[in-house]
Amino acid sequence: MRENQIETATATAPLRDDIRYLGGILGDTIRDHEGAEVFDLIERVRVEAFKVRRSEVDRSAVADMLRDADIGTAIPVIRAFSHFLLLANLAEDLQRDRRRAVHVAAGEPPQDSSLAATYRKLDAAGPDGDLVADLLTDALVSPVITAHPTETRRRTIFDVQSRITELMRRRQRYDEHEPEFAEIEVDLRRQVLQLWRAALIRLARLRIQDEIEVGLRYYDLTLFDVIPRINDQVRAALRARWPEHELLSRPILRPGSWIGGDRDGNPYVTAEVVHRATHRAGSVAFDRYSKSLVELEKTLSQSARLVPVTPELAALADAGFDDSPQRADEPYRRAIRAIRARLSASARRALGDIPVEGIDVAAEPYSGPEELLADLNTVDASMRASGDGLLADDQLAALRGAVETFGFHLQGLDLRQNSEMHEAVVAELFAWAGVHSDYASLSEPERVELLAAELSTRRPLVGPNAHLSELAAKELGVVRAARAAIADLGPDTVPNYIISMCTSVSDMLEAALLLKEAGILDPGDAATPPASPVGVVPLFETIDDLRHGAEILSAAMEVPAYQRLVAARGRQQEVMLGYSDSNKDGGYLAANWALYRAELDLVEAARKTGIRLRLFHGRGGTVGRGGGRSYDAILAQPAGAVRGSLRLTEQGEVISTKYADSGAAYRNLEALVAGTLESTLLDVEGLGGDAEPAYELLDELAELARRAYARLVHETPGFVEYFRASTPIAEVADLNLGSRPASRKPTNSVSDLRAIPWVMAWSQSRVMLPGWYGTGTALEEWIAGDPGRLATLADLHRRWPFFRTVMSNLAQVMAKADMDIAAAYSELVPDETLRATVFGMIRDEFARTARMHAAITGADDLLTDNPALAESIHNRFPYLEPLNQLQIDLLRRRRAGDSSELVERGILLTMNGLATALRNSG
Repeated sequence: MRENQIETATATAPLRDDIRYLGGILGDTIRDHEGAEVFDLIERVRVEAFKVRRSEVDRSAVADMLRDADIGTAIPVIRAFSHFLLLANLAEDLQRDRRRAVHVAAGEPPQDSSLAATYRKLDAAGPDGDLVADLLTDALVSPVITAHPTETRRRTIFDVQSRITELMRRRQRYDEHEPEFAEIEVDLRRQVLQLWRAALIRLARLRIQDEIEVGLRYYDLTLFDVIPRINDQVRAALRARWPEHELLSRPILRPGSWIGGDRDGNPYVTAEVVHRATHRAGSVAFDRYSKSLVELEKTLSQSARLVPVTPELAALADAGFDDSPQRADEPYRRAIRAIRARLSASARRALGDIPVEGIDVAAEPYSGPEELLADLNTVDASMRASGDGLLADDQLAALRGAVETFGFHLQGLDLRQNSEMHEAVVAELFAWAGVHSDYASLSEPERVELLAAELSTRRPLVGPNAHLSELAAKELGVVRAARAAIADLGPDTVPNYIISMCTSVSDMLEAALLLKEAGILDPGDAATPPASPVGVVPLFETIDDLRHGAEILSAAMEVPAYQRLVAARGRQQEVMLGYSDSNKDGGYLAANWALYRAELDLVEAARKTGIRLRLFHGRGGTVGRGGGRSYDAILAQPAGAVRGSLRLTEQGEVISTKYADSGAAYRNLEALVAGTLESTLLDVEGLGGDAEPAYELLDELAELARRAYARLVHETPGFVEYFRASTPIAEVADLNLGSRPASRKPTNSVSDLRAIPWVMAWSQSRVMLPGWYGTGTALEEWIAGDPGRLATLADLHRRWPFFRTVMSNLAQVMAKADMDIAAAYSELVPDETLRATVFGMIRDEFARTARMHAAITGADDLLTDNPALAESIHNRFPYLEPLNQLQIDLLRRRRAGDSSELVERGILLTMNGLATALRNSG
């Protein structure tokens, strides 16, 4: 064994021990509660799966054991392997913590993606303070949580996972002979039993209100504590380096959400849902602040006989609605009570009720969170003036940071709708108002002229008694609900209106018109500039739209009414880039390069028009939807594309992976901030004067990859039929995974299929097609056997973060794929000729892409640069084998007519188990 292999084996021994230990407890639980027969079957399957991994037996051995198994037996088997994979996830998270602790203890330099490493790089580069201040004006890093159909685990499961994780951490601190060690094992067995007895998934269709609650759970789990802490640390670190500038006047990390505001293709998002999403978020914030104030009231017991207070604190205490003689000499407690009273009144005004820990007295509500923060700052200043800064830096500092970060709204809820819907509604409004009877017939210049005229007047198009279609009434109702939420909870409650499939300037102006019609956008007049707390955000999704995005943005900035609106918003213009649809449209490499090219063009358009560009990256969990390591992805952006601001979507199983545990949440959020700071303040592209030749080379590669992808997906007769038969895509739609339909429209077209089920289906069948297909052909055709061209690509891989990240993410996806499993799924396709044609193309391209990756990177393994993932795959993938084989068998049964509840439940469980194992399946 080589030395590095010995070191790796030594380093990973605790991980293997944890997996065996937790797996043993799970096995004992299954044997005790399901019986020896079920346990023995699971063990036989497990042993055979490991033999498959070691190539000791053909994988048909596992398939034969499970084929036509009684469904009552199959479900415990599915649950067993799903639970094991869930426990393996916990063990891997613990291993990452161990490795990090080892690095720190050894005194090694901080690792990339940590803020400590970023500060070292900034210190070495020494950027000018004035430049830093300019680039970090309006700095924002905003992870935006979205709903996802495979993230269906119940809160009960999350709670048990958290308890098991904490118990495993405690277990590491004791020797096996200490009594605490045995007590922890008993508790672990108790938690694993509870896990086994609880249902992994809900059987009822996930409603939007359920998805709203799932998204909000992460605040109490981690985000309330972690986000303000990072904001405080980053602000302090940057101001210490550039003390002459008041950097980051607002917290840099501010979260967002789409859940309850994204109605693109989702008919269930209504005005009532927008109200629920915004006001439930507000309720979470008010409840947290109220509980924190109760704790502060208990803690801040300083006596006026011993501690002097400022006049401002004394005045606040005197307004405290507390005439208890026992508290006469406790000014801080009385001041906190005054704050509690006003906070309760604010909650009643905004939400219609007071928090559980609130005080129901006739106090004056705060006009906004700024007034609440001012009162908390009064308490802080008084404590510091009397030398109690150590106390102020604890609970009070945490609450001040939370209020500054989350306000009364908690998170910004984006609205999103398809441009086609806007066009239909605007046409109806114009017709009703007598402005134009046939808006749809107008040319683009005529539409822009008409819309610009309407955006220059405060006159509404329709009154409250207008007779509108169901569509128009619903769309206006949603935007009016957003206006009401802003009035209740503040201007940051709904920060953006996103236009899906934006292809023109009129698409942008139509959304602005709806904001005006709802009373959100004030067009202003000759003496007053326009105003809108909600920005208009074009979303460029297809490869063609990405190519024309900068042109559309520049043209919009030539419309005086829109130009005035952007100027009034600090010349800030956000643009969203769609990773999912561009990939589905043109394939992995073509989409990634189209996005990079679009960013280059948008940066140039922003420079010419004088706007401050903010990019919003619509990334999914998988590489096929823009996923991969966020830090690497940020550094792979072109120069000028970040400029202190970045928003990105967080979706799928990666949400719980990143944010269910406080340690993981901290590391992932600091990586986002670290990447943003480095990409903004340092030269990270690495191409220098070779940029244009590199861009031209990628232009060629992207076109070759697009053609190869199109030959399969868009040009091969019967491809859609193959896709629907060889993957569980039909079951994704039929079995009610998530609140959103699987397709935007009821068609058989790939273009109308939603990206999440598209990627998820390929992931479940282990093809992972969206994350690599077409790249191998493009590379092979461009190199064409020329060693010089191969050397050029190898050099780009070494120097250019973009190309290196593209190749690394591709390798990660391919390592999770399995062509033998994919072949078994292809057997579900009844047409033998179609099966042979399509799967033959897939298998050949997979082998070609692996060869090209090895040739360019010089790596003899796909995961040479990612040993942690390699170890993960080694540990867990034998446990995927039975889940895939059972899913294939159950799909075959269901399609043969067995639509029993148990068969459908079994399919759902296999989907959930595979998604848990892959950790980024959709």
